[in-house]
Amino acid sequence: MVHSVAWESLPGSTGKFNPHGHLQHAAGLYILMQVEAGVCCPLSMTYSGYPILHRYLLCTSQQLTNSFPLERILSRKYDKRCLPANMKTGLTIGMALTEKQGGSDVQTNTTKAYCDNAQEKRYILIGHKWFCSAPMSDGFLVLAQIQYDDNMNQSSSYSKPSCFFVPRWLPNGQRNPFYIQRLKDKLGNRSNASSEIEFNNTQAWLLGKEHNGVKVIIDMINGTRLDSAISSAALMRQALVQATWHARHRKAFGRLLIEQPLMKQVLIDLLLESEAATTLVMYLATLYDMTYNNMYSNNTGEKQELARIASALAKFWICKRTPETTYEALECLGGAGFIEESIMPRIYREAPINSIWEGSGNVICLDILRSMKRSPESLQAYISFMHETKGSNKHLDNALENVEKHLLKKNLPSDMFERHARTLATQLALCLQAGLLVRHLPQTVSDAFCSSRLGPNRGSIFGDLPMDIDTDTLLKRLPF
Repeated sequence: MVHSVAWESLPGSTGKFNPHGHLQHAAGLYILMQVEAGVCCPLSMTYSGYPILHRYLLCTSQQLTNSFPLERILSRKYDKRCLPANMKTGLTIGMALTEKQGGSDVQTNTTKAYCDNAQEKRYILIGHKWFCSAPMSDGFLVLAQIQYDDNMNQSSSYSKPSCFFVPRWLPNGQRNPFYIQRLKDKLGNRSNASSEIEFNNTQAWLLGKEHNGVKVIIDMINGTRLDSAISSAALMRQALVQATWHARHRKAFGRLLIEQPLMKQVLIDLLLESEAATTLVMYLATLYDMTYNNMYSNNTGEKQELARIASALAKFWICKRTPETTYEALECLGGAGFIEESIMPRIYREAPINSIWEGSGNVICLDILRSMKRSPESLQAYISFMHETKGSNKHLDNALENVEKHLLKKNLPSDMFERHARTLATQLALCLQAGLLVRHLPQTVSDAFCSSRLGPNRGSIFGDLPMDIDTDTLLKRLPF
């Protein structure tokens, strides 16, 4: 359900996606990731890969589309058998972009693609991928460089990679060469298989135009970035639940921990972080509904521009805050939180991965700068959205004014702009979270968040809250 609900048609309609599908996807993933975060990657790639294949695969070989029925990607039955796609009840999608020499710099990819049948858009791939998640999937989106007879004389524009679809099984029922070199021994996220793979005469079908691979795959990356933020918000929530449960039942120095003033401060601070993250990812999912599923006909373009910058901000900030949040929650349990019998060590090991997956912090910040430069409408959509909250909180007003006056100065040198990209992304993300809390949550919550994150007396560690926080009211919002 989590991977498919966004793309399922409404009962009795043809071709119309569920108008609340992405929000339902976000809610389902948020709950599931608190139980088992290792399945996020294959679920997310299947969810994000479907619209790419739906748009481009039908333009390739009829034989391929007959052998890989796209509707089975939306099946709610997981079929783990290694069989041709048309013999399975459900299909999953993987992705293989990263190579040793480039990482996020996919322009430096060296995997080669040789045209085998121009009419069917079929190519032969030769190369290595350093990171392929969910290698058990039934099909993969892959970036590779198309080769020509006169490749040495091609212009630099032809060094841009193209996007291909690599099925596990070929249309004739034979296995497609796909060699798993090894599984990664990772810090965390160990229940999710990640591998190094080798393509050797592997058949692949071109999706979209030649040398346009990044543009083709960007919608998939936007989807997986959304899921990274959702998964991180879910880890925050589960960490808060564990810390609160412990505090409500553990006695120390004659009192329950939850009754002790300093512990109250820490738990309230964790609560504010969790609620701000959850509110942002759920709002972002509604933007995806408005943009991709056209839930509303008005201002679709403006919502799309806002979604473009908001998704990057959510991916950057929420994923960055998760390791710190989960650690603080772990510390609430004391030594018990450091023992493997507790759930906390696994949550803590899981916490950093989403900040790395689909673009690390620096990559996301540079993407935000590029988005603002190439599409000024996205920044204008953000500013317009934030101005609607003007006058609701003095700390938010001051923070937004500071961003516009100092960090978004038009005459700021490009190297200075890039140097302060993290500062800009952080402030834009905090203002966005604050603006959403002002709109959707009780004033006690939004005031506390604005004061503790944007106010002059904000602290630098969890539990260092300003004096004006309404502790008693916020305590009632803690779990249990």
